[in-house]
Amino acid sequence: MKILVIGNGGREHALIWKLSQSSRVKKIYAAPGNGGTGALAENIPIKADNIPELLAFAQKEKIDLTVVGPEVPLTMGIVDEFEKEKLPIFGPNRTGAILEASKAWTKQFLKEEKIPTAHFEVFEEYAPAIDFLSTQAYPIVIKADGLAAGKGVIIAKDRAEAVSALESVLKDKVFGDAGRKVVIEEFLVGREASFQVLVDGHSFLPLDSAQDHKRVGEGDTGPNTGGMGVFSPSPYVTESIRQQTIDTIILPTLKGLLKRGIHFKGVLYAGLMMTQDGPKLLEYNCRFGDPETQALMVRLEDDLVDVLEATISGRLSELSLHWKPGASVCVVMAAHGYPGDVTTGDVIEGLDRVSLPETVVFHAGTKNVDGKTVTSGGRVLGVTAAGKDMRQARERAYDVCEKVHWKGVHYRRDIGGLK
Repeated sequence: MKILVIGNGGREHALIWKLSQSSRVKKIYAAPGNGGTGALAENIPIKADNIPELLAFAQKEKIDLTVVGPEVPLTMGIVDEFEKEKLPIFGPNRTGAILEASKAWTKQFLKEEKIPTAHFEVFEEYAPAIDFLSTQAYPIVIKADGLAAGKGVIIAKDRAEAVSALESVLKDKVFGDAGRKVVIEEFLVGREASFQVLVDGHSFLPLDSAQDHKRVGEGDTGPNTGGMGVFSPSPYVTESIRQQTIDTIILPTLKGLLKRGIHFKGVLYAGLMMTQDGPKLLEYNCRFGDPETQALMVRLEDDLVDVLEATISGRLSELSLHWKPGASVCVVMAAHGYPGDVTTGDVIEGLDRVSLPETVVFHAGTKNVDGKTVTSGGRVLGVTAAGKDMRQARERAYDVCEKVHWKGVHYRRDIGGLK
């Protein structure tokens, strides 16, 4: 079969890497792909948000399965357009993608369905939002309503920082249309974890747990990013927590969606905070996490094609997933300046020296120029390793990080370091 994977990040490279291992797959296309995906797929110069061209390509090449990586095309309705033409595609339709497209909509949904989450208010105007700040305890969380590439969440430690954040989002429009509304919510204390489930419209199948490191600096310091690294499984997602999450968050969400006529298909990604009162939902994403996917794909033992097709056709109840024992760690190597303005075009050295067992370097912000791999984005590489335990996985990943270099590279050195 022929498969089209849409996107150009580390998540897409990991999905292509796993899909390429299926005996059912004869050809993979990546649109647009990156400097690493070309080794396993044919890169096609079509951007992920160019739905008409993607649709025309899929029809021309008779693509058997399209897999959508990033959130933007999902929220634009790519699944709706492909389904109109009877083209199999993995991901939620535009209605289902509202869970990620609008934090305000989702928070209201959670409130109506009594799903545990932080207390919140939604504002479109600057003055009422400022007035609200005087009634709140600090720190406090301010979120842009729409898509902001994982950077639209600001944790303000005091009122001055909160005022500055509101000025940036509502007045200066630093997130553009994504910041037309803001959600102001209480700061939850606990430990974060990612819990993803496959959903086929009615049934669901959990993936193994993972734990992301969102802040740019070691010890969870500095601004939020799209993710600086992840490890799997998370020892903090115990069987009890897992079941509690399913009972109080996942099941009520799926029932609430169906009640509203939303038949969600794809990945439902729950960003959780493990509080003293149990797991609470921070946010929903409507696609595979990045970099969680990198850490999970090196542990998944099943044929990913079978899993994705079962999700699309409503047969998840017939499947079970199998994971390699042990653990995996993904360390994100970032460009100078990330998560702000970044330097690109730097030559990446040392990729030819990577040859450790159970270790894969997934490309994200890279491209090939004159036979060399250079940086082309903020998160450049996701060095991912599996091991018999967390310690071995960490050692393997960081051993590779030390061998790879470019001007201004930076990465956290505490990924997977349990406390």
